[in-house]
Amino acid sequence: FTVMKYVDEFRDRAVAAALAERIKKTVRRPWTIMEVCGGQTHAIVRFGLDSLLPKNLELVHGPGCPVCVTSVSLIDQAVCLASMPGVIFCSFGDMLRVPGSHGDLFGVKAAGGDIRIIYSPLDALELARKNPDREVVCFAVGFETTAPAWAMAVAQAKQSGVTNFSLLIAHVLVPPAMEAILSSPQNRIQGFLAAGHVCTVMGYEEYEALAQRYRVPIVVTGFEPLDVLEGVAMLISQLEEGRVEVENQYVRSVIREGNRPARNIVEEVFEPVSRAWRGIGEIPASGLRLKSAYSAYDAEVKFQRDLSQLSVGIEDPECQSGLVLQGLLKPMDCSAFGTRCTPEQPLGAPMVSSEGACAAYYRYRSHVKRIGPQVQLLCFMFEVLGFCTT
Repeated sequence: FTVMKYVDEFRDRAVAAALAERIKKTVRRPWTIMEVCGGQTHAIVRFGLDSLLPKNLELVHGPGCPVCVTSVSLIDQAVCLASMPGVIFCSFGDMLRVPGSHGDLFGVKAAGGDIRIIYSPLDALELARKNPDREVVCFAVGFETTAPAWAMAVAQAKQSGVTNFSLLIAHVLVPPAMEAILSSPQNRIQGFLAAGHVCTVMGYEEYEALAQRYRVPIVVTGFEPLDVLEGVAMLISQLEEGRVEVENQYVRSVIREGNRPARNIVEEVFEPVSRAWRGIGEIPASGLRLKSAYSAYDAEVKFQRDLSQLSVGIEDPECQSGLVLQGLLKPMDCSAFGTRCTPEQPLGAPMVSSEGACAAYYRYRSHVKRIGPQVQLLCFMFEVLGFCTT
């Protein structure tokens, strides 16, 4: 009950209405802001927060879903490794339905592949200890948020002499992706809601130089409705006043320097590397790889002979996920949304990830294509007021 009370306090309708009114009174000009994290996107879509904002304030959804931006080539490598005899392949659950060039991990599991859904990297390490005659390969996917846990697992594996444990690394970093968006000729983003959980680990010092370089304000923001609305209010105040700062809305979790022990283990085990983002392309220094001292635990090194036989991954040409992830297209504006692309038969990762923008729209607003806009707005109002849910 204590936990629910704590969550409920950040979903208070009266406070939400007051924050929305504050935003409406502050906005004087059109603004376009981006929420970076898919968790924030789901809160916005689920609770209809965008419907509470003035029409000249546009929220666009960013690339803050690590599952969504994992390249097709890495999915193909995962499918290859999971199909090998003698391999136990470990993954978070929402990676299983992400399509590669020729299938997904769910299909491998259905065909008899030994794929285990894990909730902690240390669970996978324990699996390796209990199965010394088999190779345990883990799909290490995530932003900076989950990197410390994977780094800890690798460090413990080396310390304890476990050699049948390796990572297929798909880790990506948020600030380089934000810079790629800001430096694009198509960019129209004027402010960012940064991901609170990433900054809980890494802090927000790195964002300060980014904000000043591109003259774009940034507010570190949480994930509950009141977090998002307060983050928007803080960001709009900066924009209207002409300020360029990095502010912290998520003070209950984030401090400027982040979690120093977590940062230390990441810096010990990993180093930056260029990474291809699905639908976007390669972004310099936007990924992580194991340092040479830990390269024995890199699945791409350990299984190089097998993986080198794979061709470059091919994205479904109908999938528009790259435009969605860059904030250039809303999911429902994709012609395949809800028809040729569904969670059961996805064309791209944003439709199946628990943080994907397409999945959020499909779950909470897929009725938009079936009913008129007036009925749609009425449904949103009812949901916000608590009378019904979609």
